[in-house]
Amino acid sequence: MQKYGLIGYPLKHSFSIGYFNEKFRAENIDAEYVNYEIPSIENFMEIIEENPDLNGLNVTIPYKEQVIPYLDELDKDTAKRIGAVNVIKIIRQKSKVKLVGYNSDIIGFTKSIQPLLQSHHKNALILGTGGASKAVYYGLLDLGIKSTFVSRSKKGPNTITYEEITPELIEKNAVIVNSTPVGMYPKVDYCPFLPYKSLTPRHLLYDLLYNPNETLFMKKGQDQGATTKNGLEMLLLQAFAAWEIWNK
Repeated sequence: MQKYGLIGYPLKHSFSIGYFNEKFRAENIDAEYVNYEIPSIENFMEIIEENPDLNGLNVTIPYKEQVIPYLDELDKDTAKRIGAVNVIKIIRQKSKVKLVGYNSDIIGFTKSIQPLLQSHHKNALILGTGGASKAVYYGLLDLGIKSTFVSRSKKGPNTITYEEITPELIEKNAVIVNSTPVGMYPKVDYCPFLPYKSLTPRHLLYDLLYNPNETLFMKKGQDQGATTKNGLEMLLLQAFAAWEIWNK
């Protein structure tokens, strides 16, 4: 039996285990998908060593960047370019194990947001500076949209703090993407700190979260007439891409 899995912490919010195991049942694939909830990235190699039948892993918060030093190679078109990994292909060659990092987040995000984009969507704010935000940045860049990162603290060039977001800045940036865990189940009554009243029907709010189905960030956008979308389709599209990576 083939084995695949997910590393991250925490993992209660993840739908990946259900998606992949249902896929295996439906398609009669002799495989299983397991959650590996590890409290520290230092536990990563234990997962590899203790599971000799493991063929591939997904990586989620907070390890998309932290896992890179443990890998033997990065795919230059995705993971190396972005600086974050969410898919690991495990290649076993006799007594050797080779770990190759990829990023399918950029594929899922780009395909998911593209149908919603209009000609006035030229600038974006990306909330958060973690591994997922980097895939969003390069995905938007590939679609011709310039982005600025938003962080709780000043983190260098092309990054502003939430306190610096003015109504004028909201007007200029018609796309806002939440790549933070703020608003994720069970803390559904929280949302990123923004001047939501400045949003208009010209705005597009995209939340990488998918649990709950409709976050407070999305609701506040809808109240102002903005178009909103959650990250469920992105999750599915990046999962399709991960399966292709593992099996190519």
